[in-house]
Amino acid sequence: MNLQPFVKWAGGKRQIMNKLLEYMPKKFKHYYEPFVGGGALLLEKKPHRACINDSNKDLMSIYKCLRNKKLFKLFFEECKKHEQNHSEEYYYEIRSLDRKKSFSKLPLYIKAARCIYLNKACFNGLYRVNAKGYFNVPSGKYAKVHCFDDKNIAALHKFFVKTKPVILCKDFEEAVKTAKKGDFVYFDPPYDVVAEQSFTSYTSGGFGKEEQIRLCKLVKSLSDKGVFVMASNANTKFIREIYSDFNIHVVEAKRMINSKADGRGNVEEVIITNY
Repeated sequence: MNLQPFVKWAGGKRQIMNKLLEYMPKKFKHYYEPFVGGGALLLEKKPHRACINDSNKDLMSIYKCLRNKKLFKLFFEECKKHEQNHSEEYYYEIRSLDRKKSFSKLPLYIKAARCIYLNKACFNGLYRVNAKGYFNVPSGKYAKVHCFDDKNIAALHKFFVKTKPVILCKDFEEAVKTAKKGDFVYFDPPYDVVAEQSFTSYTSGGFGKEEQIRLCKLVKSLSDKGVFVMASNANTKFIREIYSDFNIHVVEAKRMINSKADGRGNVEEVIITNY
């Protein structure tokens, strides 16, 4: 069965999957993805040895539940409760949980189920937090909500239990410290901002020019170690300049996740490779 991402995530890679596969190295040892998000490329390639990471703790709690048999059962049941109880009032009740001091002490599977429910019930599939780190996307006003396709989530669980990927929630530099010659790293960071409506609020920390430069330096460092690196980003002058020493491939993608309608549509992106 083909594995599909379990969340709708800003910057998802289904639109350019054929290009990513075309530009990937044909052979590599370990697979690393420090900004895994919905994991479209990971699920397409199904590597036997992988290390995935994201700074979004709630998102990574879902991956951890998928990898653990006991947690998965609890997570699955909790998601079904959300589906049954869904209403406009219920959505805002669940959304407000992260504003309570007790939120940090909630079991992992509760946070995971909340994350996937909010993703499916909120407006346009956005995942956005404010400066305090509170999820603040309004309701999508759906009569019914399905947290996932049952067959797909079962297949995902089977895949993660079988392959047992390393699951991290660290800074992207920390996430690739163990990468060695012959390994493959795919960077899909929040994109360089190209307009006022560009979406980068995945976490409360933000990802500005300084972070883009830090990431570029890391790509150069990994390249010196003989690691295969591929990175996606917006096709901006700034990105083309800082990655001028690498191969830059321009591709077109369709983006449908944005808080403003005029921020959606066809956009140019770049796929950067060091090989």
